[in-house]
Amino acid sequence: MIPVTAVEGRAIPLGRANVDTDIIIPAEHLKTVAREGLGRFAFETIRAEPGNVFDDPAFAGAPILVAGDNFGCGSSREHAVWAMLDLGIRAVIAPSFSDIFASNAFKNGLVAVALSQDAVDRLLEVAKDQPIRIDLETMTVTTLYQDRFAFALDPFRRDCLMRGLDEIGLTLESEAAIAAFEARPDADLLQPVALD
Repeated sequence: MIPVTAVEGRAIPLGRANVDTDIIIPAEHLKTVAREGLGRFAFETIRAEPGNVFDDPAFAGAPILVAGDNFGCGSSREHAVWAMLDLGIRAVIAPSFSDIFASNAFKNGLVAVALSQDAVDRLLEVAKDQPIRIDLETMTVTTLYQDRFAFALDPFRRDCLMRGLDEIGLTLESEAAIAAFEARPDADLLQPVALD
């Protein structure tokens, strides 16, 4: 994973509530295990609507999506996060997220920031013509208009995002201890080993 300390730029002001994983990436595009190329199918049903925000040149390449309540509900498909990342989205701000989506986002390096509905409403307004900044070091979302919204993030998840560590990266941090454990004679395998 790529370390993330901040995400800054234009934000797509989607604002819709209950955007499920089938809206994020339709089921017919789930026949792959490749993460690349899914972005062209992301939000396909919304992008089919005339005048949608995804086709607005002002939001081309925007790294942030501002959404409504219960974002990512529906199935547990990890492809939804892969499609968003492939589309260039690095962070989502919403009042709430499906637990499974939030977990998949974290495991793949997509920052999911939960803010109050009032804060999201303000950011939807700002996103129309100004950039937004999400800072994981200060745990704030800020705008050029001096808006400042604090958010909470599990300390373990925050640390992993900032260091770019997924489950494999975390395991590799203990590589020496694992190698030492594996090198022990079979008789010693029943003894506890402290991992640093």
